[in-house]
Amino acid sequence: MTGPEFPGLPEPRKGRGDRTIARLLPWSGSEGKPCYLLTGDSREGYVSRLADTIESVQLGMGCELVGHAQALIKDPKAGAVELRYLSARLAEFLQDVLRVAESRGARLPVPADEDEGKGEDGAGREPSE
Repeated sequence: MTGPEFPGLPEPRKGRGDRTIARLLPWSGSEGKPCYLLTGDSREGYVSRLADTIESVQLGMGCELVGHAQALIKDPKAGAVELRYLSARLAEFLQDVLRVAESRGARLPVPADEDEGKGEDGAGREPSE
């Protein structure tokens, strides 16, 4: 990851099995761009633990928001302004949840037989007899 594509960056540390992971972090960088942490298989670093904590807080706050949403939707006196505000917060929560899901899904181990049954182009193929 050094060289012309990433000038000035040191070679990323390798994890067990010489595997480097680019973890999507639960916050955005400048201009709203995604932030990534290059790490090995270990999740023991400070930034990884901080990201785990922030993900947990985001999910907990989102669960509370869903409870509030359920109560507000049942309230016949809820006005358009309240419902619009709720919709905006729910959309933010959904964005957070999707980012957490993407980040966690990308870190799941790939089964050893994942590539079996695929041709050179990655498309599935029938097993030969």
